[in-house]
Amino acid sequence: MRAHHLGPAALLLPLALSLAGCGGASRAQGAGGGTGSGTDGKGSLTLNVGDQKGGSEALLRAAGELDDLPYKIKWSTFTSGPPLLEAVNAGAVDVGAVGNTPPVFAAAAKSKIKVVAATHSRSDGEAILVRKGSPLRRPAQLKGKTIAVAQGSSAHYQLIAQLKKVGLTPKDVTLSYLQPADALAAFTRGKVDAWAVWDPYTSQALDRAGARVLATGQGVVNGLGFQVAAPAALDDEKKSAALKDYTGRLRRAQHWVFTHPDDFAKAWAKETGLPRKAALDAVRRTRGTAVAVAVDKPAIASEQRIVDAFAAQRLIPRSFRFGGFVDPRFNGDLPPSSTAPHTYGKAH
Repeated sequence: MRAHHLGPAALLLPLALSLAGCGGASRAQGAGGGTGSGTDGKGSLTLNVGDQKGGSEALLRAAGELDDLPYKIKWSTFTSGPPLLEAVNAGAVDVGAVGNTPPVFAAAAKSKIKVVAATHSRSDGEAILVRKGSPLRRPAQLKGKTIAVAQGSSAHYQLIAQLKKVGLTPKDVTLSYLQPADALAAFTRGKVDAWAVWDPYTSQALDRAGARVLATGQGVVNGLGFQVAAPAALDDEKKSAALKDYTGRLRRAQHWVFTHPDDFAKAWAKETGLPRKAALDAVRRTRGTAVAVAVDKPAIASEQRIVDAFAAQRLIPRSFRFGGFVDPRFNGDLPPSSTAPHTYGKAH
């Protein structure tokens, strides 16, 4: 069956299965070959890097930053942030990229993790979506409605923040905790009234699933993403040096994406199966806008607000000091976390 005969849910399903972003619990994919299961570089030292499909590996490869590695990177691909951080906690992964919320849940569970690097992006891709024919026009109208969201994801916090902004709490709505593939099916079949999600799902749902934006996270969430490392790797002199080099390569690659959005969108679409338009839209909304910033006191304070919000709703077992899970050794001369993200002009 040719793709253009498929319904919206079928078109998004392969991506939803392979690109679970920073959502709730899932497992690492098997090392059955292909992107995310191989090794790059040379040398006696191996850095075990946790990734999400279309994530750090795609970024570094497209920017040419994997061409001259003086150490090896062994990639392990995870479907979401929480299981990636479980692997960091277990010592199976030395470092990995996640959104702003998975570290909160991992730290609340007293995981052995340290946030070592950050980016600040626009949050237009963090969105609450409704179907085009929905009568809902503003977030306040979500009262009494059913909303799909991945538990513990950045979208989860974005939804809580959106509700708070209009005087509502999670008790005023029905939360349907679903991973993207299931959330998409529920959304397209009208089983839920809205879907809180992140890019590239936002861009693809707008392009292929008859969705429209009810609200975005811009001005509501902090737009931070993190590299999270294992304390044991940071305590190892050689691995710490490799981590410093690795985070530097990510910074250069991120700037390359901003200046080459079409090139990255093409590479990203090829790897993930994203439609080319959706990939480019996601780059321009979110991915290409990221700026490498310091993990500084304002960033820690912003994450602390997420901790406090989830603790107040009893969505994590306890409150804690987020700063205790941060190692700023790689901040160097990076700009403050409040540095404005890149922009391509009007959000697409």
